[in-house]
Amino acid sequence: MEQLSAMMSQGMVVGRSLAFEHPLGMLERLHALATEVLFAFLPFFLLITVVVLASPLLLNGWVFTMKPLQPDLSKLNPIEGISRLFSITSFVELAKAILKSILIGGVAVWVIWYNRAAFLGLIHEPMHAALAHFAHLAMFTFFAILGSMVLIVAVDVPFQLWNHGKKLKMTKEEVRKEAKETEGNPEVKGRIRRQQREMARRRMMAEIPKADVVVTNPTHYAVALRYRDDMPTPKVVASGAHLLAMRIREIAEENSVPILEAPPLARALYFNTEVGDDIPEPLYLAVAEVLAYVYQLRHGMNVSPPSHLAVPDELDPGEDE
Repeated sequence: MEQLSAMMSQGMVVGRSLAFEHPLGMLERLHALATEVLFAFLPFFLLITVVVLASPLLLNGWVFTMKPLQPDLSKLNPIEGISRLFSITSFVELAKAILKSILIGGVAVWVIWYNRAAFLGLIHEPMHAALAHFAHLAMFTFFAILGSMVLIVAVDVPFQLWNHGKKLKMTKEEVRKEAKETEGNPEVKGRIRRQQREMARRRMMAEIPKADVVVTNPTHYAVALRYRDDMPTPKVVASGAHLLAMRIREIAEENSVPILEAPPLARALYFNTEVGDDIPEPLYLAVAEVLAYVYQLRHGMNVSPPSHLAVPDELDPGEDE
């Protein structure tokens, strides 16, 4: 304010020689005064620049990109331009701009009307007093308008953040498309899984003729076991329920593989092992009795099948399963 006051005092004083004899000097004088005005407002301009640069950092961080400067011919498409002009977003932005103008303009009009007597009284005050009074009125007007802008920001910024987050969300179709692109088509993946299961089932069925025994429930479950001298423990080579169990029994009968009906052991093996797994340690004794029975049959001995196998209760889910 001191610099502006000094500039006004100097600008109001014009010598006769400068006004009539050297008219070009008036332009030089105007240039010098304008430069002083710019220097007077320089701190304010710097503050505004800092605020403008710092505001995006508070919201989304610093993002520097040249993409907006790249030529894009699609922006010259009149149809797309008209669609953007009459879109819902454009109407919302127009309504916001009108409301902002009404609010800020209304506050400015109210301030001027409220202080109309003070503004009119400035012409009757001395220069220095009038400048000080005018600075006070300008500051009051500035803070009043600033308060209305803060109110707008308090409403607009949360809305913009919400709207931005909403635009980032994908639709169900976009989610399905992205899943297809990243993980593959679900139909193709399902077909591949079916083919893999079918190949694994064929490999399992090919191992049944090599099994030593098939333990059944008798119809719900079937588990084929094999043991060789180079194996630390017997292994499960085939396992299935219901129709697959019937198919395991059929292949075992076709290849003269012994079939033993032992429901508790069959259930324990089915629910606690996978194809290729070793026999669980709690079932060693029961499986050993079954294999001993099978080996006796192979040597032509007339023996009865084991009737009471040692199957722990925690491994047998029961008849309901």
